[in-house]
Amino acid sequence: MRFGLAHLIDPRLVALVDGSRAFYAKRVAGRGPSSWEELRSVRASMAAAAPSNPPAVNELVGIAGRRVPLRIHIPADRAATGVYLEIHGGGFYMGSATASDVRNRQLADALGIAVASVDYRLAPEHPWPAAPDDCETAALWLAEHAEQRFGTTKLAVGGFSAGATLAMTTLLRLRDRGIAFGSAVLQFGTYDLSAQTPAGRLIADEYFLDAYAGAASDRTDPDLSPIYAELTDLPPVLIIVGADDILLEDNLAIAARLSAADVDVDLRIYPGSPHGFTAHPTPMARVALEDIETWLSGHLDADSRC
Repeated sequence: MRFGLAHLIDPRLVALVDGSRAFYAKRVAGRGPSSWEELRSVRASMAAAAPSNPPAVNELVGIAGRRVPLRIHIPADRAATGVYLEIHGGGFYMGSATASDVRNRQLADALGIAVASVDYRLAPEHPWPAAPDDCETAALWLAEHAEQRFGTTKLAVGGFSAGATLAMTTLLRLRDRGIAFGSAVLQFGTYDLSAQTPAGRLIADEYFLDAYAGAASDRTDPDLSPIYAELTDLPPVLIIVGADDILLEDNLAIAARLSAADVDVDLRIYPGSPHGFTAHPTPMARVALEDIETWLSGHLDADSRC
């Protein structure tokens, strides 16, 4: 088995690299807010999210004394064959479920699944463990109510950037409760918030780490930094990451640890692509989104066994 980076990239993607490079050559690379003042300014300047058609249904769900808002998309023309819990990105301190509406509506109609996006509380106003508590609440509600509410017990979870981190944390919390989701899609998450691994040290100066971790005394706590978790008994996982992503090493590390724990891991690396690339209008992003749809369809289809 060859394990060089080039051997981990699907050859069909090579032809799309020039298009990606051309797009990013015209796009100024940015960083997230570096202070609370910058974060407030960025939040205030963010444009309203594009609406989906039909729109999402807002629902406040609760279980075990906790409540959390969901934005739910149901297939327009058929019964749902599964439910996907989507966890938005934004560095744990920005973003919203509303910002995912267009993509989630597309996913619901393309795959014939219900998509529920959780509006978890944001840092630094609500540091860890507020966000994973909210994501766990949404997942527990789905585990208990999906069959009655959507007519299916097939469940998957996934997220984008910080949402991928929270999706992994949610899987671990569910496993420890003896509850299993059938699959997970993790798009370029960050898995070491302690800045102790070589991969984690690459982002050690990012403000979002302090904003999210808050007063946590040990940032190697697996609920904060899943790279340190015991990773056995988890469902099949699809990992999506760009070859130019600063989090590439972090994603390679979590993929290796999952594989060593005998988890079914499908690692896909997209050349010429930085962090967040699946949200950008490039041919590489379109292929990655199609890959996600195909993979999820195989795990949430009515005839699948997971």
